[in-house]
Amino acid sequence: MNKVSASAAEAVADICDGASLAVGGFGLSGIPAALIDALHAQGATGLKVVSNNCGVDGQGLGLLLADGRISRVTGSYVGENKEFARQYLSGELEVELVPQGTLAERLRAGGAGIPAFYTPAGVGTQVADGGLPWRYAADGSIALASPAKEKRSFGGRAHVLEHGITTDYALVRAWRGDTHGNLVFSKAAANFNPLAAMAGRITIAEVEELVEPGELSPDAIHLPGVFVQRVLALTPAQAADKPIERRSISAPQARETVHS
Repeated sequence: MNKVSASAAEAVADICDGASLAVGGFGLSGIPAALIDALHAQGATGLKVVSNNCGVDGQGLGLLLADGRISRVTGSYVGENKEFARQYLSGELEVELVPQGTLAERLRAGGAGIPAFYTPAGVGTQVADGGLPWRYAADGSIALASPAKEKRSFGGRAHVLEHGITTDYALVRAWRGDTHGNLVFSKAAANFNPLAAMAGRITIAEVEELVEPGELSPDAIHLPGVFVQRVLALTPAQAADKPIERRSISAPQARETVHS
């Protein structure tokens, strides 16, 4: 089955107001930038996003956030996004902060059909006991707090119950993919992209290199096409556009003169 979309605009055209999205990537590394840009142009609002973080100011999911198009974020890291912090603290944005490993497993579990699981992560904190601010009121008080979670002991160690995550859509980026939706991820793009892809009921993948079925070795495929409904082939310029959240370089080292 050929799953290739003619354009990014076509791929995201049916994402409606209030839809939930799982979005892959880590910071700005490996994010589905072309699909995010297309969704920004498409105009859907009230989006409920599940992602490790919410981009940075002016890039990635930060574009949607700056325009007030995201109503809720489930993630593990606020990062360098000042607008994210401002909206959260002013009560404009609902935020569920989740331990990073727990977030990864909640996405994987949802995609695997596992409704819930127990983990020791968060035991003894507000993650388990409740009270984390999900939404602030305009006056700075807590308008909505996280509920307490079910706890159970295994092997004498306390664990907390976490629920799997599924979303209406998933937006992901892969290094290589075929027209049937089989995907291979490279380097930092392997962070959260495979898990987000599993969690989406409709998963849209932008790929840097699109190949025909059979060109990918079965042993090399990280995510089978059963999890992917639409594929977008990136242009060479889009594939090469990989912004860095904070670029840093080391100072040049002075050469030592060796005298014989």
